[in-house]
Amino acid sequence: QVYQVASGGGSVQAGESLRLSCAPPGRAFSNWAMGWFRQTPGKDREFVAGIGWPGSATRYTDSVKGRFTVSRDSAKNVVYLQMDRLRSEDSATYFCNAGESLAAVTAGRVTDAWGQGTQVSVST
Repeated sequence: QVYQVASGGGSVQAGESLRLSCAPPGRAFSNWAMGWFRQTPGKDREFVAGIGWPGSATRYTDSVKGRFTVSRDSAKNVVYLQMDRLRSEDSATYFCNAGESLAAVTAGRVTDAWGQGTQVSVST
């Protein structure tokens, strides 16, 4: 089983920024669409942002449009989520995962290899 490795979370104040990184082992999922998801206690995972392959197409959930930017460095096989103007409602554990297409990722059709997420805590 290949697990995604998400990192870059932390505790920040509202209005500040964080950049999350997702680095699959080696070249795993190097030509797959990638998505970012978040989950808070008592709620199901929510799609946040996705990027296709080779990375020209992106998609965001409405609540983060204009604030979050997803990108990928194909050479390094790393996917990023730049999160600006963070709000308290962005607080969650963030995960990354891969799917066969951007549409699939947006719909949550991703692998079972969730691995560990990275926690984001935004205080007011």
